[in-house]
Amino acid sequence: MKNRPRGGLGRGLGALIPTAPAVDPSPPVAPSPAPIPPPAAPPFDEVPVTPPAPAPAADDLAPVPGARFAELPVTAIEPNAKQPRHVFDEEALEELKTSINEVGFLQPIVVRDLGDSRYELVMGERRWRAAQAIGRETIPAIIRETRDDAMLRDALLENIHRANLNPLEEAAAYQQLLEEFGATHEELARRIGRSRPQISNTIRLLNLPAPVQRRVAAGVLSAGHARALLGLDDGEAQEKLALRIVAEGLSVRATEELVSLAISEGPAKKAAPTRRAKVHAPALNELAERLSDRFDTRVKVDIGRNKGKITIEFATVDDLERIVGMIGVDEEGSGGSED
Repeated sequence: MKNRPRGGLGRGLGALIPTAPAVDPSPPVAPSPAPIPPPAAPPFDEVPVTPPAPAPAADDLAPVPGARFAELPVTAIEPNAKQPRHVFDEEALEELKTSINEVGFLQPIVVRDLGDSRYELVMGERRWRAAQAIGRETIPAIIRETRDDAMLRDALLENIHRANLNPLEEAAAYQQLLEEFGATHEELARRIGRSRPQISNTIRLLNLPAPVQRRVAAGVLSAGHARALLGLDDGEAQEKLALRIVAEGLSVRATEELVSLAISEGPAKKAAPTRRAKVHAPALNELAERLSDRFDTRVKVDIGRNKGKITIEFATVDDLERIVGMIGVDEEGSGGSED
């Protein structure tokens, strides 16, 4: 069984790019004379960061013309002189450094080969700067040999069907295809046979706390459990419930019920002295479902005694712009996107 490279939970788009030419399968090996008993399972707190599933074999992936994946020395990479951004938000950079220390690199940077073992950044300067700041010696990278974004995007989309990605790799691949390779939610949904809400909910897994992400990548928590945990707004509450899921072997359905209970009890506890009965309107659920179908995302409709609210979820800025366009609000003076 092949092991994944060390240094992170997954490789995102890197997992979709073969790192070596396809080779003929090795001849069968004679079985061992006697099985070796497996070692005792480690305590939950010692769950390995590296996922147990084998990495997709290179011959399972379609060739990706104009790109290859490699772990490159951080010192061999040069910044792009044409990078329009010169000021980087220090707080956001600190959060990224913490994420890399806790989880690893889920999205590879993109570079082009300058020759003599030197490379120029194309995408991902924040990741590269963060890697330097925390003393990482190498960084996962897609080495581009073409400027044809459409060709690379199409090849990567084709390989999503072939690669056995863990949920976090899948989420990172979707997000990088959307942000850096010009894919759209409609294209992703059509090419991989999923609905827009499924894609949005998968991308939202990247918002989970690092300890929860590690358990998802290691297979201790399923993607269904992780999506249920996203219903909680507080990261500490998500971590506590994740521990309970593993300790008690809770099903996804049971997790969803616990999340719903926590949501319903949270505001009630804070407002206990002036608690009012919640107004129940049977038509609200139907209205929320119709709005969810209309906007292709999760919509919640709540009503109190004096006022109500509609909550529309979105995954990315591109998704928000799509929803705003469907509502019919003109956007003027919108800002640019970040790397």
